Amino acid sequence: MNKRACGILLPILSIPSPYGIGDFGPWAYRFVDFLVETRQSYWQILPLTPTDPSFGNTPYNSFSAFAGNNLFISPDLLLSEGLIKKEDVEPIPTFPKNIIDYPEVIRFKNHIFDRAYQHFKTEKTSLHEYEKFCEENAYWVEDYSLFMAAKARFQGKVWSEWPIEIRNRQPEALQKLREELQDRVEREKYLQYLFFKQWFSLKKYCNQKGIQIIGDIPIYVHYDSVDVWRNPQIFKLDEEKRPLYVSGVPPDYFSSTGQLWGNPVYRWDVIKQDNYAWWIQRMEHTLKLYDWVRIDHFRGFAGYWEVPAGEKTAINGRWVPGPGEDFFSTLLRHFSNLPIIAEDLGVITDDVRELMRRFNLPGMRVLLFAFSEDLPTNPYAPHNHIRECIVYTGTHDNNTVRGWFDNEATPQEKERVSKYIGRKVSSLNVNWEFVRLAMMSVANTTIIPIQDILGLGQEARMNKPATTEGNYKWRLSPELITSKVAAKLREMTEIYGRTLKTGENFK
Repeated sequence: MNKRACGILLPILSIPSPYGIGDFGPWAYRFVDFLVETRQSYWQILPLTPTDPSFGNTPYNSFSAFAGNNLFISPDLLLSEGLIKKEDVEPIPTFPKNIIDYPEVIRFKNHIFDRAYQHFKTEKTSLHEYEKFCEENAYWVEDYSLFMAAKARFQGKVWSEWPIEIRNRQPEALQKLREELQDRVEREKYLQYLFFKQWFSLKKYCNQKGIQIIGDIPIYVHYDSVDVWRNPQIFKLDEEKRPLYVSGVPPDYFSSTGQLWGNPVYRWDVIKQDNYAWWIQRMEHTLKLYDWVRIDHFRGFAGYWEVPAGEKTAINGRWVPGPGEDFFSTLLRHFSNLPIIAEDLGVITDDVRELMRRFNLPGMRVLLFAFSEDLPTNPYAPHNHIRECIVYTGTHDNNTVRGWFDNEATPQEKERVSKYIGRKVSSLNVNWEFVRLAMMSVANTTIIPIQDILGLGQEARMNKPATTEGNYKWRLSPELITSKVAAKLREMTEIYGRTLKTGENFK
C-alpha cells in the first residue's frame, strides 16, 4: 500500500438485498460500480466464514476458518443459472428493512438451498466443476461438511460432548458416521461449492474494475469449530480435549477486568515443529479469497494473554511469547510477499512494532481515538500519522462517527474536534469532517465505513464489543446511496490525490 488510495468498509451482510441479508448477487455488483464511480480502490469486508445465532452471529467466532457463510449465496444468481425455479423463491417474506432477522433468513434460505441441492442431485448440473472443487478443497471441505452434519445429528452439542469415538476421531467411527450422514454431508459440500463459485466471480469483477478486496481474519478460532476438532494437538487442551487456557486481554484503561474472549490458545511450539503447516494452509486459502488481509489482534504473534479456563474475568492471566519473527520468516518462504495489515489498536509494545517494521506491515489509525486529552501527541491524530498505515474514521467495532459525537463524546472532546478542524462542528456535518481528515492524512491508505459517508447514527453501528445481542445486523438501505453522495465522495477522493491514474495499478 505504497500509493495514495482509499476505499470503503461495507460487510457483505449489509449489502441491500430482497432476501433479508446481503449476498453476492446484483446489489453487490452495483456496489462495486459505485466504488468505481467514486474513484475508490479498495473494498474492505469482514470475515466470510459461517456465523451462527448461538455465537451472536459474529464472523469472528465461526465453525470453520476455511468455509464460507452459506447465507451469502445469492438466490438471484441461482435463478439466473437455472439451479432453482421462481416458485422456489416466492413468496419472499417481508424482511425488516434495516436489520437482519437471522432466524427468518436462515429458515428461508435453507428452503432455497434444499431446492438447489435436489436439483443438483437430479440434474447433476456442473458436476465436473463440483467434483473439481471438492478435490481441490478436500483438505478442509470434507471434515467441515462432516462436522456440520454431525452438529445436526447431535442436536448442536459442542464437539467435545459428542460420543467419545467421534470426539476422538477414530477412523472406523468417522467412516461409519460419514456413511450414515452421506446426504447431509454432500449437501454441505455443494453449498460450499456454490458459495466459492459466486464469491470468486464477484472478486474477479472487482479486480477487473481495479478494486482490491481487503479481507479480515481473526488470529484465534472458535473452540466449537472443525479446526479444533480436527487439530486438537495445536491447541492447549486437556485430556478431555477441553481448553486449559483461553484468550483475552489484560485489564487496561478501558476495562478494569480485561476482556475474556474464550478462544483456545495455540501450542506454538507444536505448530513450529510442523513448520507452521496449519497456518500456512490457512494463509494460502485466505490469500486466494482476498487481495489484502487484515489480521485481527496482530499483537498476539509477539505475545498473547492467556487465562486459565474457568476464570470469570481476564484478570488472572499471564503474558506468553508468540511465534514472532520465526513465523513470518516462514510465511515469506512460502509466499512472495505478505499483503497483511496488522490490527495494532490498543496498548502496543515495542516488540510488536519491531515485528511490523521488520516485515513492512502497515498498522491502523482510528480517528475516533484521536481527540482525548493528549491530542498533540496522540498517534491517532492526523498530524501524527505516518505514510505506512491505514487511516479509518472508525471500524466495525466502533460507533459511527455521528453516533460517537451524539452519544459518547464528552463536551471536551467535541470542543477539541472543533478547535482541531478550525470551525464549529455539529452532528449534521461531523461525518464529512472526519472523512475529510482521513482523506487529508499523509497516510497512503484511507478506509471509510459506509455509515460515515452517509452520516448515520448509532442505529447503524455494526458491533459493540463485549456484548452478544444486537450485533452484525445492520442493513444498508439502497436509497441512501444518492448521486449527491457519490459526487461528494468522488470530489474529495480526487482533491486529496487518492485516485489511481489511468492504467496505474498496485502491482
